[in-house]
Amino acid sequence: MTAIESLSRQLAHAAWANAAHLEALASLAAPPPRAMRWIAHVLAAEELWQERLMQNGRPVTVWPDLTLDECRSLADRTAARWRDILRDLTPERLATSVPYFNSKGERWENTVHDILAHVCLHGAHHRGQIIAEIRATGGEPPYTDYIHAVRQGFIE
Repeated sequence: MTAIESLSRQLAHAAWANAAHLEALASLAAPPPRAMRWIAHVLAAEELWQERLMQNGRPVTVWPDLTLDECRSLADRTAARWRDILRDLTPERLATSVPYFNSKGERWENTVHDILAHVCLHGAHHRGQIIAEIRATGGEPPYTDYIHAVRQGFIE
């Protein structure tokens, strides 16, 4: 499996897991505010990294206050955009450095590969927090382990 194929599977897992978390939050009488804040952040951060990769320069709020419907819409957009980005990705582009400014205004440069790996790990971290918050409020969190998604055929 190539690095591009691996990252594609990991981003497909992230999209599936984001959707599963949104479903779980929607099933609650009142989604926990902290969980809503984290899922909105995960999705906004994905959009921010997409903007950086495409070097559009469009500002993105990384801690937005979004409703479930707004999160669902953003999740759909980011998932579709990842598919577009990955479709055109080459090994050469994967190794290319992308300059950007972080939220503190500091200039950084990272490879496309490192950015995509970061997006996957960042989302997994916050989805873990969401699971803990759902449990703490008496809800049933989704089972979104990567290996579960592979076993069940949720990602190719």
